[in-house]
Amino acid sequence: MDHHQIVIVGGGTAGITVAARLRNADPSLDIVIIEPSEKHYYQPLWTLVGGGMFKPEESGRDEAELIPYGVKWIQDRVDSFSPDANSLSTRGGETIGYDYLIVAPGIQINWDQVKGLKESVGKDGVCSNYSIDTVASTWKFISELKEGVALFTQPAGAVKCGGAPQKICYLAEDHFRRSGVRNNIEVIFTLAGPRLFAVDKYREVLEKVASRKGVEPRFRHNLVEVRAECKEAIYRHMDTDEEIVIKYDMIHVTPPMSAPDFISQSELAGEGGWVDVDKHSLQHTRFANVFALGDASSLPTSKTGAAIRKQAPVLVENLLAVMKQEPCRASYDGYTSCPVVTGYDSLVLAEFDYSGQPAETFPFDQARERFSMFLLKKFGLPALYWHGMLRGRV
Repeated sequence: MDHHQIVIVGGGTAGITVAARLRNADPSLDIVIIEPSEKHYYQPLWTLVGGGMFKPEESGRDEAELIPYGVKWIQDRVDSFSPDANSLSTRGGETIGYDYLIVAPGIQINWDQVKGLKESVGKDGVCSNYSIDTVASTWKFISELKEGVALFTQPAGAVKCGGAPQKICYLAEDHFRRSGVRNNIEVIFTLAGPRLFAVDKYREVLEKVASRKGVEPRFRHNLVEVRAECKEAIYRHMDTDEEIVIKYDMIHVTPPMSAPDFISQSELAGEGGWVDVDKHSLQHTRFANVFALGDASSLPTSKTGAAIRKQAPVLVENLLAVMKQEPCRASYDGYTSCPVVTGYDSLVLAEFDYSGQPAETFPFDQARERFSMFLLKKFGLPALYWHGMLRGRV
């Protein structure tokens, strides 16, 4: 059996950032990352790809370039965990032992939970920003639409960056307006939840954005089926359970998401299938040598890269403490950020913590649409990501 001091499951944002921070703290550590993908994508850029501002390939880098120096990469998928035996099994049939385990495989996209979606996405006006294989279709269908109904959806449950489903809606509306076809297009944003945003300070401004743009929000609508052949979206009302049919000419679908199956079916999972960790220390509630962060963790905050940027240093500090038989002293306060793009030159930078209180970075009111914050999203944050965060520097 292959055995390593620290095994990291997932070579995405969380896994790479933690590996880099651990190497920076102690280059002698024996660390392995298990990650099947050849490519690593900066997924926050996919909103702007869908809005026609970047090509899909501009969001990606080779995974091999990003694995920190001295960290071993096993290109495989994890199949199951045996936390009592301090080991895991891979799809390729390997058993790998560990002294310490960090679980960060990201979120699972469940295309097949919406009937007809898997077969139709990427064609016939059905698009989605949630895969490198489909994100180009979003801009294709937005730019081709000249009249009719443009429909945008947000499902029940957790998704990557809770504000993202409405960002592409606002970009599309702005494109229709700038192209002179806005008066011929009805823009509808359907969501399973009861409000546009969880934090009141930002919800109020986003309600005004939707109203100003003439975007019609329809609350408590959960998409259950796409009938591409007749261009109908079938919804289940979250309160009344009634079936609602909306005809569309283009539809951008945010698919349902969950913890990966190999997590939710394991002993590491808690309520909802997420890796069950203490929300402040990021240490597992039952296995002291296991930590988790990012989208697959049970941390009750928005699932964003910005949240990982604050989680990673806490996890690393606490893991190093546990390795020295010391208590976990670092604490994560639930900070997350959601840069809500409201047009091609405006953005509301929402930042908040576990209590739902704003936790803002800049010395001005961030609950206002600003061009400067849009430039931060388009140019500043990608540079910070590739050259700072993934190197364990910020």
